[in-house]
Amino acid sequence: MSNARHHAVAALFVAVVLLPALISGAREQQRRAVQNPTTSGRPSPSPTDDLSSREFTFVRLTYDSPHSPYNYSYGGAWRVDFPEADEHFVKGIREWAGTNLRVSSSAIQLRATDERIFQYPLVYIVEPGHMELTEEEAASLREYLRRGGFLFLDDFHGEREWRRAQEQLRMVLPEYKINDLPLSHPIFHSYFDLDAVVQVPGVAALVKGVTYERIDSVTPHYMGIENENGRLMVFMTRNCDLGDAWEWINDRRYPALYGVMAYKIGMNVVIYAMSH
Repeated sequence: MSNARHHAVAALFVAVVLLPALISGAREQQRRAVQNPTTSGRPSPSPTDDLSSREFTFVRLTYDSPHSPYNYSYGGAWRVDFPEADEHFVKGIREWAGTNLRVSSSAIQLRATDERIFQYPLVYIVEPGHMELTEEEAASLREYLRRGGFLFLDDFHGEREWRRAQEQLRMVLPEYKINDLPLSHPIFHSYFDLDAVVQVPGVAALVKGVTYERIDSVTPHYMGIENENGRLMVFMTRNCDLGDAWEWINDRRYPALYGVMAYKIGMNVVIYAMSH
């Protein structure tokens, strides 16, 4: 089968099979969670799911955000969309995306200074516009990237959060620039062929009938940081909210167009991080 035909079939599979399956599975997960709540609110690892035997485990970075309003509503900015976004995304790539990756069913959460972070090829950071790294954490992330790790930043909107995200990344990689990535970049063709910069909206924006969260976040950007050898080390979806799309994939009111796109982008990022 040609590459073009493979991508076309894979894309059709996601649109027709993946989304309905995710909706059904996520609803059942939500029902079980209500009936059997845990004290921590975190997904329980499967006793048979040995993380060390898996090629890919979804890792969410935990960090301090002492000046963020999310401290009151979520217990910290890093907890936005957690744990549903992680669980639903992992379920999608594990059970329905058609890859040969051995994906752990349990997502984990780590601080930048946790030595275990070096065992994982990709770390997801939500709400970097509220993140406040220490110098020690920034140094650890720099070493993580130097050793081949990959950062995936998502869900930050408007100029104020953009400035904060830039400040945090300058602490980690002061000598590198952040650039918009052309759609010809390999990350947009590592699994699915993505041919447009789509603004994946959060639920709060959709309620207002728009796809942007703030008046100064109308234009979406897929951006990144490459090292001197051209290896992409950091990918970011600015003025987008993939985490919300993953979290709300079980709600019929969330448009399939954006839900499918969020999974495509996420899948491409995983495959790129695993192969570069």
